[in-house]
Amino acid sequence: MKKTLIAAASAIAFSSVASAHTSAPEQRRAELLRQRADIDAQLALLDQPQPEPAAAIGRTEPATDDIVVTGKALSLTTQVIGQTVTTVDAAAFRNTPATTVADIVRLSPGVAVMQGNGPRDVSVSVRGSNARNGFGARNIQVFEDDFPVTQPDGLARFDLTDPHAYGAVDVVRGPSSARYGNYALGGAVNFRTRRGRDIDGVEAGADVGGDGYANLYATIGHAGPGYDYAVFGSFVRADGATGHTGYETGTINAYGTFALGDRDRVAAKLIYNEGEFRLSTRLSYNQYLANPYQQGCVAAASASPGCGTISVLVNGVNGARVAQTADEGDLARNDRRTIVGVRYEHDFGPNTTWRTQATFDSRVVNQPTSATPFKGTLDSYNITSDITDRGTLFGMEATSFVGLFYNYLDNQSFSFNKTRAGRNGFGALTQTVFGDIRNMGARAREELQLTPRLRFVAGIGVERSIIDVRQTAYAYPVDATPILGLIPAERHFSNVAPEAALFWQAIDAVRLHARIGTGYGIPQAGNLFVTAAGVPGNNAGLKSQRNTGVDIGAEIALGGNLKAEVTGYYEWFSNELVSQSAGIDLLAYTSNVPRSVHRGVEIGLSWRPLPGLLPGAKLEGSYSYNDHHYTDFSERLSAGRFSTLLDRDGNAIPGVVPTFVNGRAGYDQPDGPLRGLGGFAELTYRGRYFIDNSNLLAMPGYTLVNLNLHYDPPQSGNWLSRFSLYASVQNLFDRTYVGSASVISNSLNPATGLENPASALSATTGTIYAGQPRTVYAGVKARF
Repeated sequence: MKKTLIAAASAIAFSSVASAHTSAPEQRRAELLRQRADIDAQLALLDQPQPEPAAAIGRTEPATDDIVVTGKALSLTTQVIGQTVTTVDAAAFRNTPATTVADIVRLSPGVAVMQGNGPRDVSVSVRGSNARNGFGARNIQVFEDDFPVTQPDGLARFDLTDPHAYGAVDVVRGPSSARYGNYALGGAVNFRTRRGRDIDGVEAGADVGGDGYANLYATIGHAGPGYDYAVFGSFVRADGATGHTGYETGTINAYGTFALGDRDRVAAKLIYNEGEFRLSTRLSYNQYLANPYQQGCVAAASASPGCGTISVLVNGVNGARVAQTADEGDLARNDRRTIVGVRYEHDFGPNTTWRTQATFDSRVVNQPTSATPFKGTLDSYNITSDITDRGTLFGMEATSFVGLFYNYLDNQSFSFNKTRAGRNGFGALTQTVFGDIRNMGARAREELQLTPRLRFVAGIGVERSIIDVRQTAYAYPVDATPILGLIPAERHFSNVAPEAALFWQAIDAVRLHARIGTGYGIPQAGNLFVTAAGVPGNNAGLKSQRNTGVDIGAEIALGGNLKAEVTGYYEWFSNELVSQSAGIDLLAYTSNVPRSVHRGVEIGLSWRPLPGLLPGAKLEGSYSYNDHHYTDFSERLSAGRFSTLLDRDGNAIPGVVPTFVNGRAGYDQPDGPLRGLGGFAELTYRGRYFIDNSNLLAMPGYTLVNLNLHYDPPQSGNWLSRFSLYASVQNLFDRTYVGSASVISNSLNPATGLENPASALSATTGTIYAGQPRTVYAGVKARF
């Protein structure tokens, strides 16, 4: 293995010489210095009797045999210079349940995860970017194998695929629109599926757990001269701990790369996911305290205390309403997602590569999840073309990048009144939204080696966005002709995002970076048609949100025993888009906040404290602190004959968790007959946070403890080495906690004109899901 690493180091050096054959010896030395710290750390690790290292904290370089995957083009997500990046390797989660992507991304500093709409959906927030959204991901760009899975309207879903398919995830933090365009205010996340060369055959596994959880999955992979492919499939089902929650979902995920010759390469991607999901209603805080898991909530007429209900029209059109529990209404989602992508690379010469990529993404939704069911088909197309040149500029080694992009979303969506007839109870139309969203622009980037240890990075992105949609709202007065209201919205947005960074290899073990970056995000089409009352109407005056952020960070690597990162950030927002729930039977509405500030600290650690005495012992952890508050925001509330303008300056932005900590202490036997036997104890802490603009109602903090025991032996001639096992207990002490809380709106007392206190907010429905109680999982995997 050591010889392999030395050969890899030689290959890296040779590649540097070949790609910069006109460089002086000092520039050749610069390339070698950037590689030496990583190679020395890996060699030192191999000299110790310990297992394969787990997730590395900090930026990692791609392996040299990824050449067929990335060619010589500038990687979008796996080799980001001068920015805060964390890579979580599969070793950190391959012997865990990994029921959702939360089990992967929460290991990165700066990332908070919350339950979304249902037990499999996950809301992922980078630096608070998605904290006010109740499902999926907003304000970050999400990729898989460098193919986009965020649609042009800015939405990505994390219940799309099975985490067992992944080999690593890269988390890029900070405003990044110069690199990723629209909606990259918080950064980007790239999930990397396992490569065929790592699988080299067939792997099949089964996981089981509490609440009826079962996952059957398999992967086929192989690699050879000029090609690499892997195909993953799984079927997963579960009954949630909360009443009327659960899912059944199937996934196919495939990725392959093929060399067409010495200068041409192709990569292809396929994701298909379809699922049936049962959903409970979101609760008020009072309901959560009375009945967090919605037990005994079968019929509204005889429901237990604290049961959530919705109000549906008896005839589905107008007139009388009746209360229904989630079970009576059979609230559900049936969603289907298909993503197909292809990437072509051509080398014009040893230093210049042209890359073109096209992706088709179809999202078909059928969601009777509330009193206003939703159906829609949202098909999108994403095309990029760019050139990367590696050479010299002003006598210095340089990497130059320029690219064009275009994406388009066809929005065809319908909302209805719900009837009492369960999942199929679609009544009269309430609104339709037809139209499209387009984004087009250009990006440029320059990475310049100023000295052997100092690199300068500058980039810029320019984008033109168009929202051209039409809403038709339907009203049905009793004993009168239906009323149709048409609201056309054609909005044009122009955005420019520059960035600049310095990357300094201060000494072999310490990397430093300083960066200023910008981000932007236009409103979603649906935001334009919901008023502050939570009903369909004109809200088309929303503006683009923008942020400018400064990062200062350091990465430390002392041999193979200590890796650490620390980053401080300060970001200024203008016209931040804030969404709030108007109530259980109403729609969420969105408004602009003129100015706000996001700032914080992120720390990551991976440490082997006793390499000589206990070489298999390891401590890993992350700490994040977020201080996000309004600096210029006045909110008008109205009720009855009163209308009051309330000053929110200095208030914490609701939904943002200020402090969260993840820690893991584990041991893996590095040698002997028990090699591969190990386990860990994991602690997760989340601080209290507000869910309203007045900061009157706060969700309590909580601490969870997980335990894991696993046996993952290295492959050998013994047939037993083909099997790995694990057992895990999540939420060991069975703590009841708030798993998700949507931001809610403040209100006035119509009799007095005074703002309602926290006790009134505690009765506001449509906000809370309880987190998962104590659950035991076990799994087995076989390799052939």
